[in-house]
Amino acid sequence: MTDLTTRVVMLGTGTPIPDPTRHGPSLAVVVGDRSYIVDAGPGVVRRAIEAAERHEIEALQAPNIRRAFLTHLHHDHCAGVPDLIYTPWTVGRSDPIEIAGPPGTVDLVARIEDAYSEDRRIRLGGLEPASPDGWRCQAYDMNAGPSGHEVYEDDRIRITAFEVAHGDWEHSFGYRFESDDRSIVISGDTTYCEALIDQARDCDLLIHEVYCAAGLARRSEAWQTYHRAHHTSAEDLGRIATQAAPAQLALTHVLLQGATWAELQAELASTYDGPVTIPDDLDLL
Repeated sequence: MTDLTTRVVMLGTGTPIPDPTRHGPSLAVVVGDRSYIVDAGPGVVRRAIEAAERHEIEALQAPNIRRAFLTHLHHDHCAGVPDLIYTPWTVGRSDPIEIAGPPGTVDLVARIEDAYSEDRRIRLGGLEPASPDGWRCQAYDMNAGPSGHEVYEDDRIRITAFEVAHGDWEHSFGYRFESDDRSIVISGDTTYCEALIDQARDCDLLIHEVYCAAGLARRSEAWQTYHRAHHTSAEDLGRIATQAAPAQLALTHVLLQGATWAELQAELASTYDGPVTIPDDLDLL
């Protein structure tokens, strides 16, 4: 019998700032033998394979990666889309992958396919025994409002997308995953957001981005203005978590910007006294 326990694997917990210990933003929700990737930061497929081997999760072996959801189209969240499309094909995936996200996702995938047309021509027309369909990507632009819109359902999972407030982006999503045993909310990149609080209320796990105000104070005025409009301070995250009351809060996409983890945790603790964890890449939640 297939174990249908729902697990989250933090494939990448980083930011746009290169850090060899924290790859680009990406995680996988795994239910039994199926994986659902959220975001595709740099290194996503190699991180998935490493997680598959470390935790014995067959659903994260490259040929089994078949479905992904993007929160928004900032490059640190989608630079790994070509990796998702082409690397698993090269090592044996024979069916198309599905990638869904906010408006612009279809255009992004079309441009990637155009950019890699010579790669496909050589692999498909040369000596390589390449699958004729494993490179294909079925891309979808989705709509979501503040109240959320169900965007996917199968016999393992139900996924709701909802709009969050990410600065200049007209469309940026958070996601709520619901399975038989867990409810998981993923913030994507956002500032303080009432819609997210509503979606996360009493969930089992809230995975949320955050920045440290002490670190941001060291940056230029322009960068301070930018980050306050695009991201969530630790104090505001505490207010979100206090209202939503998740069973567990996990921090990702953490912008320390020269501050310490202790400073970040102190800022969070000023407005939140619930359970919190700061996962590393490849951690299971």
